[in-house]
Amino acid sequence: MRAFVVSAPRRGSVEDVAPPVADPGEVVVEVERVGLCGTDAELFSGEMAYLQQGHARYPLRLGHEWSGTVAAVGEGVDPGWIGRRTTGDTMLGCGHCRHCTSGRAHVCEDRSEVGIRGGRPGALAEQVAVPASSLHPLPDAVDPVAGALVEPGANALRAVWAAAVGRGDRLLILGAGAITLLAAQFARADGAEVHLMGRSERSLAFARGLGLGNVWTAGTLPSVPFDAVIDASNAPELPALALELVEPGGRVVYIGLSGTPSTIDTRTLALKDVTATGILGGSPGLAATVALYAGGSVDPRPLVAATVGLDEVGRVLGGERPADAGLGPKIHVDPRR
Repeated sequence: MRAFVVSAPRRGSVEDVAPPVADPGEVVVEVERVGLCGTDAELFSGEMAYLQQGHARYPLRLGHEWSGTVAAVGEGVDPGWIGRRTTGDTMLGCGHCRHCTSGRAHVCEDRSEVGIRGGRPGALAEQVAVPASSLHPLPDAVDPVAGALVEPGANALRAVWAAAVGRGDRLLILGAGAITLLAAQFARADGAEVHLMGRSERSLAFARGLGLGNVWTAGTLPSVPFDAVIDASNAPELPALALELVEPGGRVVYIGLSGTPSTIDTRTLALKDVTATGILGGSPGLAATVALYAGGSVDPRPLVAATVGLDEVGRVLGGERPADAGLGPKIHVDPRR
């Protein structure tokens, strides 16, 4: 089958590789859509910390935001899965440690991550093999495009859960990428007053086009109290700004990662009695995200600016934007092209 393989920093190509086999407990999925994200770009460039820490090494098969149809099942898997449309969890725990047995497999020390960590091949290929236990079936109302946005949506939903905002609360989200825009839509659906702060006028214009009225730059941000702040940016200075802007007794959620260390003053954290939460992975929010998409309260599909084939993945990960791309932050891949 055809798969996109990264052999070294900034070196990737489409190769003919052996198709996956469904081992016991696993399924093989015919991939229909894959989303590209910042983690993929960092693994492609060689900047991702997992490469330095030994959790990932070249060659790499990327792709962890995906949807498709189950084509084969391994021993011990219900054959009723065959032909079902699905997406799946990225974070695959060992199943035995205290984190896994307490429902926190996404922070398992020995976890693998599809297309990211531990040598588990990702979905930038015609097929991918994953554990049946990681699958989340997709109803008819969630098409392949939305299905490949479940994983980033689940990250955004967990950030909104941690912010604990509802009707009458004011939420500020820092950044203007896919996680930011999905979080804004989830929080708005819960009745919160949502504000976004970004830098690029292009991305801010797109946010306004989604019906988000309170969209600002750092220079135009109004001086109003924020009950919670979500930092979904990659700017090293913004975690401290999030803490500065949140109301005393409020909540700060950190889901963005910068390329260099960022700092906060824990004296401010303590003296303002602020609750700070970090978010890693969407695992606990996947099922709820599928349900919210299916119910129509959030439609993630406008975030996709273009869909390309496997042959164009290297250029996109290298920073090239497809010529026909819209304003949205997300590029999708159809491996069947």
